[in-house]
Amino acid sequence: MKLFSRIVRFAKVKTFACKCIAIGLALAFVASLCVGQLASIQLIDGRQMAQAATASRTSRVTLSAKRGRILDANGTVLAQSVERYTIVANPEAAQEFTPITCNKNNQDYCHQIDGKPVGVTGAAAVGRLLSKELGISAMELGADLSISGQYVVLKKDVTPQVKRSIDELNLGGIVWGELSSERIYSDGDLMGALLGGVNDEGTGVAGIEQMENKVLTGTDGHQTYQRGNYGGEEIPGTMTESVAAKDGSDVNLTIDRDVQWYVKKIMKEAKSTYKSPWVIGVVQDVQSGEILALADSDEVDAGTDEAKLGASRAVSETFEPGSIGKLISAAGYLQTGEHKMTDKFTVPNSVTDNGQDFKDAFTHGDMHWTLAGILQKSSNNGMVLAGKNYTDDQRYEYLTKFGIGQSTGLDLPGESNGVLTNPSSWDLRTRNTVLFGQGYTVNALQLTNVVATIANKGVRQQQSIIKSTTNADGKTTETKQGEATRVVDEQVAADVMNAMESVAEDYSKFVKVDGYRMAAKSGTAEVAGDNGSLSSIISDYSVVIPADNPRFVVTVVMKDPQGSYGGLTAGPVSAQICEFLMQKYEVPVSSPRTDAIPVTW
Repeated sequence: MKLFSRIVRFAKVKTFACKCIAIGLALAFVASLCVGQLASIQLIDGRQMAQAATASRTSRVTLSAKRGRILDANGTVLAQSVERYTIVANPEAAQEFTPITCNKNNQDYCHQIDGKPVGVTGAAAVGRLLSKELGISAMELGADLSISGQYVVLKKDVTPQVKRSIDELNLGGIVWGELSSERIYSDGDLMGALLGGVNDEGTGVAGIEQMENKVLTGTDGHQTYQRGNYGGEEIPGTMTESVAAKDGSDVNLTIDRDVQWYVKKIMKEAKSTYKSPWVIGVVQDVQSGEILALADSDEVDAGTDEAKLGASRAVSETFEPGSIGKLISAAGYLQTGEHKMTDKFTVPNSVTDNGQDFKDAFTHGDMHWTLAGILQKSSNNGMVLAGKNYTDDQRYEYLTKFGIGQSTGLDLPGESNGVLTNPSSWDLRTRNTVLFGQGYTVNALQLTNVVATIANKGVRQQQSIIKSTTNADGKTTETKQGEATRVVDEQVAADVMNAMESVAEDYSKFVKVDGYRMAAKSGTAEVAGDNGSLSSIISDYSVVIPADNPRFVVTVVMKDPQGSYGGLTAGPVSAQICEFLMQKYEVPVSSPRTDAIPVTW
């Protein structure tokens, strides 16, 4: 029995030992696999896996360049990009969020709303905390934060103040702000569609914003660094690359904001006073060709959809200039030697040429006018008589020399060249109507430069609206101006100016600025209305002030004003602008006129 008992115990011990050995061998095998895998990870795949881990944390972050400013001639900011933030969040982190109830010991990191506990957890809690700061309902925010993923945009163009308020909500790692910018305009509709606007990507899509987009646009920079799993915060010491953004250049306009403001004000008042659908005003420096004001009565705020989708009426609207066009014909008569301003004409109440009948705007008998008198009384009949030997080619030549039917060179978006057809297409009536400003169309800028050319002693300046650019380093580059072109001789221009001064004197009861001589021409033209018939009126007036030392040309154009005639509607409006200019620039008063060319005989 003892022997048998010993044998049984030995068998049990042996069995137990075998089991232990088997277990030990199994554990040893598993351990060897682990050691092998560890060795593989650390020695064979270690570098690759470390690189993958680093890559998953590494981000290349764009540093947005700020768009350049648009400023007036005196440095007043008209458009600029300001610091804004895009508020973004990590939805997965928001869904795991549990607010910390505030007590005396955790004020720096707890969560509450108006001194009370948040009351919920997860995305709903984050939504409640953000709602007041972002001005978005907690329910809407909660829905935005309940999606899958780690990135969602909650709101764009948030001010730095709002961003700081969000930072104080103790939501680090869940909600954060990314730097961006917003384009703002300082004066609403002051320059409206003329400035235009930018799209969501910050690219100019209309107006000066579009015209100067390349200059205004900067070059984005970037930074490469490792970010934390939540919140996108930079891990200190992991920056591997940093290229600074280069801001866009500032654009300085020739526009004087004060003049623009006053002209805009007058345009709106004139629209109301004369019940006109629209009014346009232009102020140009005679000697430099710089545009000091370019305004219309439309109330369009810069940067709005309306400003981005349309063009400024001041550059896009075209019209027949009416009798202001007689200045071109008169200058052509003199320059070709066809006439002198003292030539005498007997002008009847009506004139027939090639079977076409022409009448003046007022009924009269046979009038004894010089060519200066024909301009003063704005006689269509007189212009037709004077142009008897003035060929079609000459008529076309001087219209083109004065810039009719051509680009102003300003390259403003939406600008129209107007329409001037070739003489070969003129019928028997059109060949004469072009002598008195009908049968072709212009925009207000072209018409202004016609008068400025005469005021500038017969030299046509390239108009300009961009004065200079200043890059991010502060270097200013003046805009290169186009070459000036002599259109008529100095004496021809002086004689036309003399006749224009007689025109202004004829309107002096309605259009005057005390102490200053003016040289002007009015225009009134029938144009097609909405129904296609000649049912609308364009009334315009262009004036040089002071006439004895030309500084400015002011042009006002009105559609269907009550009062019709340009001298009685657009004329008084232009005088208001002229008076403002004389005061603002402290222009010396005029000397008395002593050299008037006779207007009658």
